Amino acid sequence: MLKTFTEFSTNATLKIADQSLLQTFTSSEQIGLYTFIISGNNNISVLVDGVPVVLKPHQILSLTPIQYFQFIEGDNSVVYQFNREFYCIKDHDKEVGCAGVLFFGNDTIPIISLNKNEQHKFNVLHDMFLDEIETEDTIQAEMLRMLLARFIIKTTRLLKNETPTTTLNKATDETLRQFNLLVETHFKEAHQVSFYAEKLFKSPKTLSNSFAKLGQSPLKIIHERLVLETKRQLMYTDKTAKQIAYDIGFDDASHLSRLFKKQTSITLSDFKKGL
Repeated sequence: MLKTFTEFSTNATLKIADQSLLQTFTSSEQIGLYTFIISGNNNISVLVDGVPVVLKPHQILSLTPIQYFQFIEGDNSVVYQFNREFYCIKDHDKEVGCAGVLFFGNDTIPIISLNKNEQHKFNVLHDMFLDEIETEDTIQAEMLRMLLARFIIKTTRLLKNETPTTTLNKATDETLRQFNLLVETHFKEAHQVSFYAEKLFKSPKTLSNSFAKLGQSPLKIIHERLVLETKRQLMYTDKTAKQIAYDIGFDDASHLSRLFKKQTSITLSDFKKGL
């Protein structure tokens, strides 16, 4: 089952599907759209950026367009996909926008569990999605965006409720989201904390102290993003280590090699051999 809404004037796209859409990802490739996968009564096994992930029954997995995805096995799932033109250009609250908690506000892959009460609420919302995507009129696009906003708000609330209360410093949490989004945009050209601190109108020391309250390090986030991109290119392209290094902003490939070894405890060549 695949139902697609397309707004040709803006290139906006929304897809509502079941596991048949996931089954098209027989090998790892960038998923290309903001994606939610909601498991039903069975486990769903996938690879995300080469890492095995098992969705237990009644869980929601959130993915960004840049992540590499491969379907392994499972059934009875619901999938929502959309592009920036459909949702992200709208003036949403920062927590539930495309730079929000579900997408760039976490250092791990967000997985949200649903209790029976929440399962019922999301089932009702899904029925509304299906009804609206069949209703072609002048307000269909806005109605679908409203339903997606509601889905994202509900999912964000659940994720935040699962977060330990000691980490919910709103000001720092917002800075972390903004920092993650900036890193996603500029990591290939800017490897220094000072660049991002200036963008956030903070000193590097202030930024580091704020992140320390959440057990984070701004420099570590930059390095982890560089290593992640290196792994992706080693896994999914034929580029040499030297080509990858230049692509992500290193003048000397040896600098990337040292960073990779420090972050992963293995060399670039050993990682490549293990694929």
